[in-house]
Amino acid sequence: MSGHDSLTPAAWLVLNRALLPPSGRALDVACGRGRNSLWLAQQGFETTALDRDPAAVAGLEARARREGLPLMARAVDLEGGAVDLGDARFDVVVVVHYLHRALFPALIAALAPGGVLVYETFTVAQAARGRPTNPAFLLEPGELPRLIAPLEILASREGDFDGRMVSSVVASRGGFRAPLSPRRQ
Repeated sequence: MSGHDSLTPAAWLVLNRALLPPSGRALDVACGRGRNSLWLAQQGFETTALDRDPAAVAGLEARARREGLPLMARAVDLEGGAVDLGDARFDVVVVVHYLHRALFPALIAALAPGGVLVYETFTVAQAARGRPTNPAFLLEPGELPRLIAPLEILASREGDFDGRMVSSVVASRGGFRAPLSPRRQ
C-alpha cells in the first residue's frame, strides 16, 4: 500500500508543521480518504475536507465522528466550473497529489491573511515512472511557484522525493510569522 492509499499524512505536510499556524481553520482539497484531513484535525485545526468521491467523504466523516475530531467533509466537484472556496476563510490550505490549474485563484483567495498553502503534486518527470501520465495532471519544471504567485514561498523543493517526481511548496499570504526560521528543502 502506498503512502497515498494509507492514512499516513503526506511527509511534506508533516515535515513543515512548524511553518503552519498553531491552530485555526484548515481546508484539505481533493482529500481522498482523508489522510491529511485527519492529521490536520488531530493537530487541532477545525478542518474542512473536500473530494468528489461521496463514499470517501462519508467514510472520512464517520471516522472523524468516531474519533471526536473537528472535521467536516463534503463531496464537491472541484472541476465542474467556478469553485468558491470562500474568501479569506482558512488559515491552512492543503493540496497533495492533485492538479487542476483553474483552481489556483480560488485556493489563494481562500487563504486568510497570514494563511499558509501547503501544495505538493507530480511533475512531468513522473510520467516516465508510471502514473499519472496525463500532462494535464503534471507540473512543468518551475511551474508551481508561478501558479501560487503572489504568495510568499517559505519552503520549496522539486525533484525525486520518496520515489516520486514532485514539486512542493509551503507559501504564505502575507503577514506570516513563523515560529521557527523558514527552511528550504
